Amino acid sequence: MPKQDGSDAVDRRAFLTGAAGTGLALGAHAAAPSTESPDRATPPSSTAPAPTAAQVERDTGLLRIELPARAVQRCGSDLQTQVLKDLGIEFVAGNPGSSFEGIQESIVNYGTPPNVMPEFITALHEETSVDMANGYGKAEGRPMCAMLHGTIGLQHASMAIYQAYYSGTPMLIIAGRDDGFIQAHTANDMAALVRSFTKWDAQPKTLAESLTALQEAYRQAITPPTAPTLVVLDMETQKAEAGALQVPRYVPPRIDGIDRTNAQEIARRLLSANNPRIEVGQLRTPAGVALAVELAELLGACVGSRATAGPMSFPQRHPLSGPGASTEYDFRLGLESGPADIALMGPRVASLESRRDTAGIGFGGLRARGTPEGAPGGQPAGIHRSIPIDAQASLPALLAAVRSLATPARLRVIAERGAKHAAANQGAYVAALEKALDQKRKGWDASPVSTARLYAELWPLIMNEDWCLASPSNFSGGHHRELWVHDKHYSYLGGQGAGGMGYGLGACGGAALAARGRNRIVINIQTDGDFNYAPGMIWSAVHHRLPMLTVMHNNRAWHQELMFLQYMAGVRGRGTDRAHIGTTLRDPYIDYAKLAQGYGMASEGPIDDPSRLSAALARGVASVKRGEPYLIDVLTQPR
Repeated sequence: MPKQDGSDAVDRRAFLTGAAGTGLALGAHAAAPSTESPDRATPPSSTAPAPTAAQVERDTGLLRIELPARAVQRCGSDLQTQVLKDLGIEFVAGNPGSSFEGIQESIVNYGTPPNVMPEFITALHEETSVDMANGYGKAEGRPMCAMLHGTIGLQHASMAIYQAYYSGTPMLIIAGRDDGFIQAHTANDMAALVRSFTKWDAQPKTLAESLTALQEAYRQAITPPTAPTLVVLDMETQKAEAGALQVPRYVPPRIDGIDRTNAQEIARRLLSANNPRIEVGQLRTPAGVALAVELAELLGACVGSRATAGPMSFPQRHPLSGPGASTEYDFRLGLESGPADIALMGPRVASLESRRDTAGIGFGGLRARGTPEGAPGGQPAGIHRSIPIDAQASLPALLAAVRSLATPARLRVIAERGAKHAAANQGAYVAALEKALDQKRKGWDASPVSTARLYAELWPLIMNEDWCLASPSNFSGGHHRELWVHDKHYSYLGGQGAGGMGYGLGACGGAALAARGRNRIVINIQTDGDFNYAPGMIWSAVHHRLPMLTVMHNNRAWHQELMFLQYMAGVRGRGTDRAHIGTTLRDPYIDYAKLAQGYGMASEGPIDDPSRLSAALARGVASVKRGEPYLIDVLTQPR
């Protein structure tokens, strides 16, 4: 992507000259908006022409163009930006590229005030742009936009898109296309690079088509199964004169719930049960969580929650959340979860495989056959009857049916049952907490610092704040599950989706974007291996004043892989003294506090004395409450 200071002019000229001699010209090809497989692009038939002097000057930032006072009367990209405004897109994250300079200019200059709804967020890597959209989408239950430069930006971002697809995160991706510029950065069917792990894509040919494509991409992203969608915007549509063209009215999607017959049946079974239970998985939006709470309270039913495993689930410390007064349940209802007698389960992204995996890749977890339980295409075990319908959209009809069938006598029984469950759940919570505290005191004063102490000492500092734990916790012990209270739909955002590294910082940055204007803080327990994939998010956090506290889980290794290698060497009888090779971060050790300072972030550490931890955490929390991101490097035990 072009630099603007001209400092690499000689090298870039050499690159462009070499690329022109060997590159292939790809003709323009516009793919119609569709979730189906498009026709294969025709093969290139000629070599690319050498770039002109003007193209070389433009790419190196040396081009000087004299323009009249107003060369464009009504910008096409202003209308494209207006679509994003109308859709309520708060942020567009991108690493600037010449293929979307038209719409980027509109985002930062169009509107009153400019650069608001959406605001352009500067990322230092395309993967980070998408990770930010992933973290934001998990926290808010609605899309953010990531903007990518051509083929190379799309390839940089592909792993992050893949992870968001596995997580079912709604997001809108825009890829710029400039077929008249660097040929290696363009393609006939650019979206094919990621088609197998996006829900929908389009490459509109005209400005009018681009407006409806952006609206449809948003609609598809938020319609179950929620997932990333992609629109390829040609430079010609961004630079087009809009004339009298108007932005079409956006029509939100219709998301169907259960019919009246099913609603009545489930309501009768819930009301006739002596001890019903509701299992709540991940719903789509905060509104769904509120409806689930309303249903549980209406029925006095105890609830199983996944709030400690991911977002948009039932509040962990609601009085009805827990095992209840008795675990002998005579009817169980699943809302995007199991086990259950009847489960309302919306479609998963794996259902798109036959239409989207046109290359026949067969990604594990998305395959039609052999899908493991818990993967995006899997159905939880123990479901007697699954109704393939979105649970959140079904809740209004179910609530109405319960209200219409509930008698005053039954409501009195329900009130008594709810009170018994609340008392039992409180007792169960206290007992579980005491047990967890007893276990986590082991190694409390040891050095390096225990991960349990890290979570335990952070909790009293944030418990009265509005907080979000946005980082995965599987590699740091997951101690928040027992020690913290997860009562908001964003309390914990869960794992990476596909288990890939490099996700943590970007996703926490996206969650911090959501938090910034909402008086919320974001906690990032950051693993050291993951940090080094895309550390540039540290600069973006400072630049955009994101309320993000990063606490390094610095065990100086990819510890899981170290254990794997130790085991493999052991079973082969070779000894484990060389298992550190290729699995540890030593010689030299990495100073993350200095790295953060280099990007402009306030930081401290490394801390290996646990007695110094609490004061450092307090300084960090105070900083992020002021809107100033902070990093604390803590030398930790492996888990």
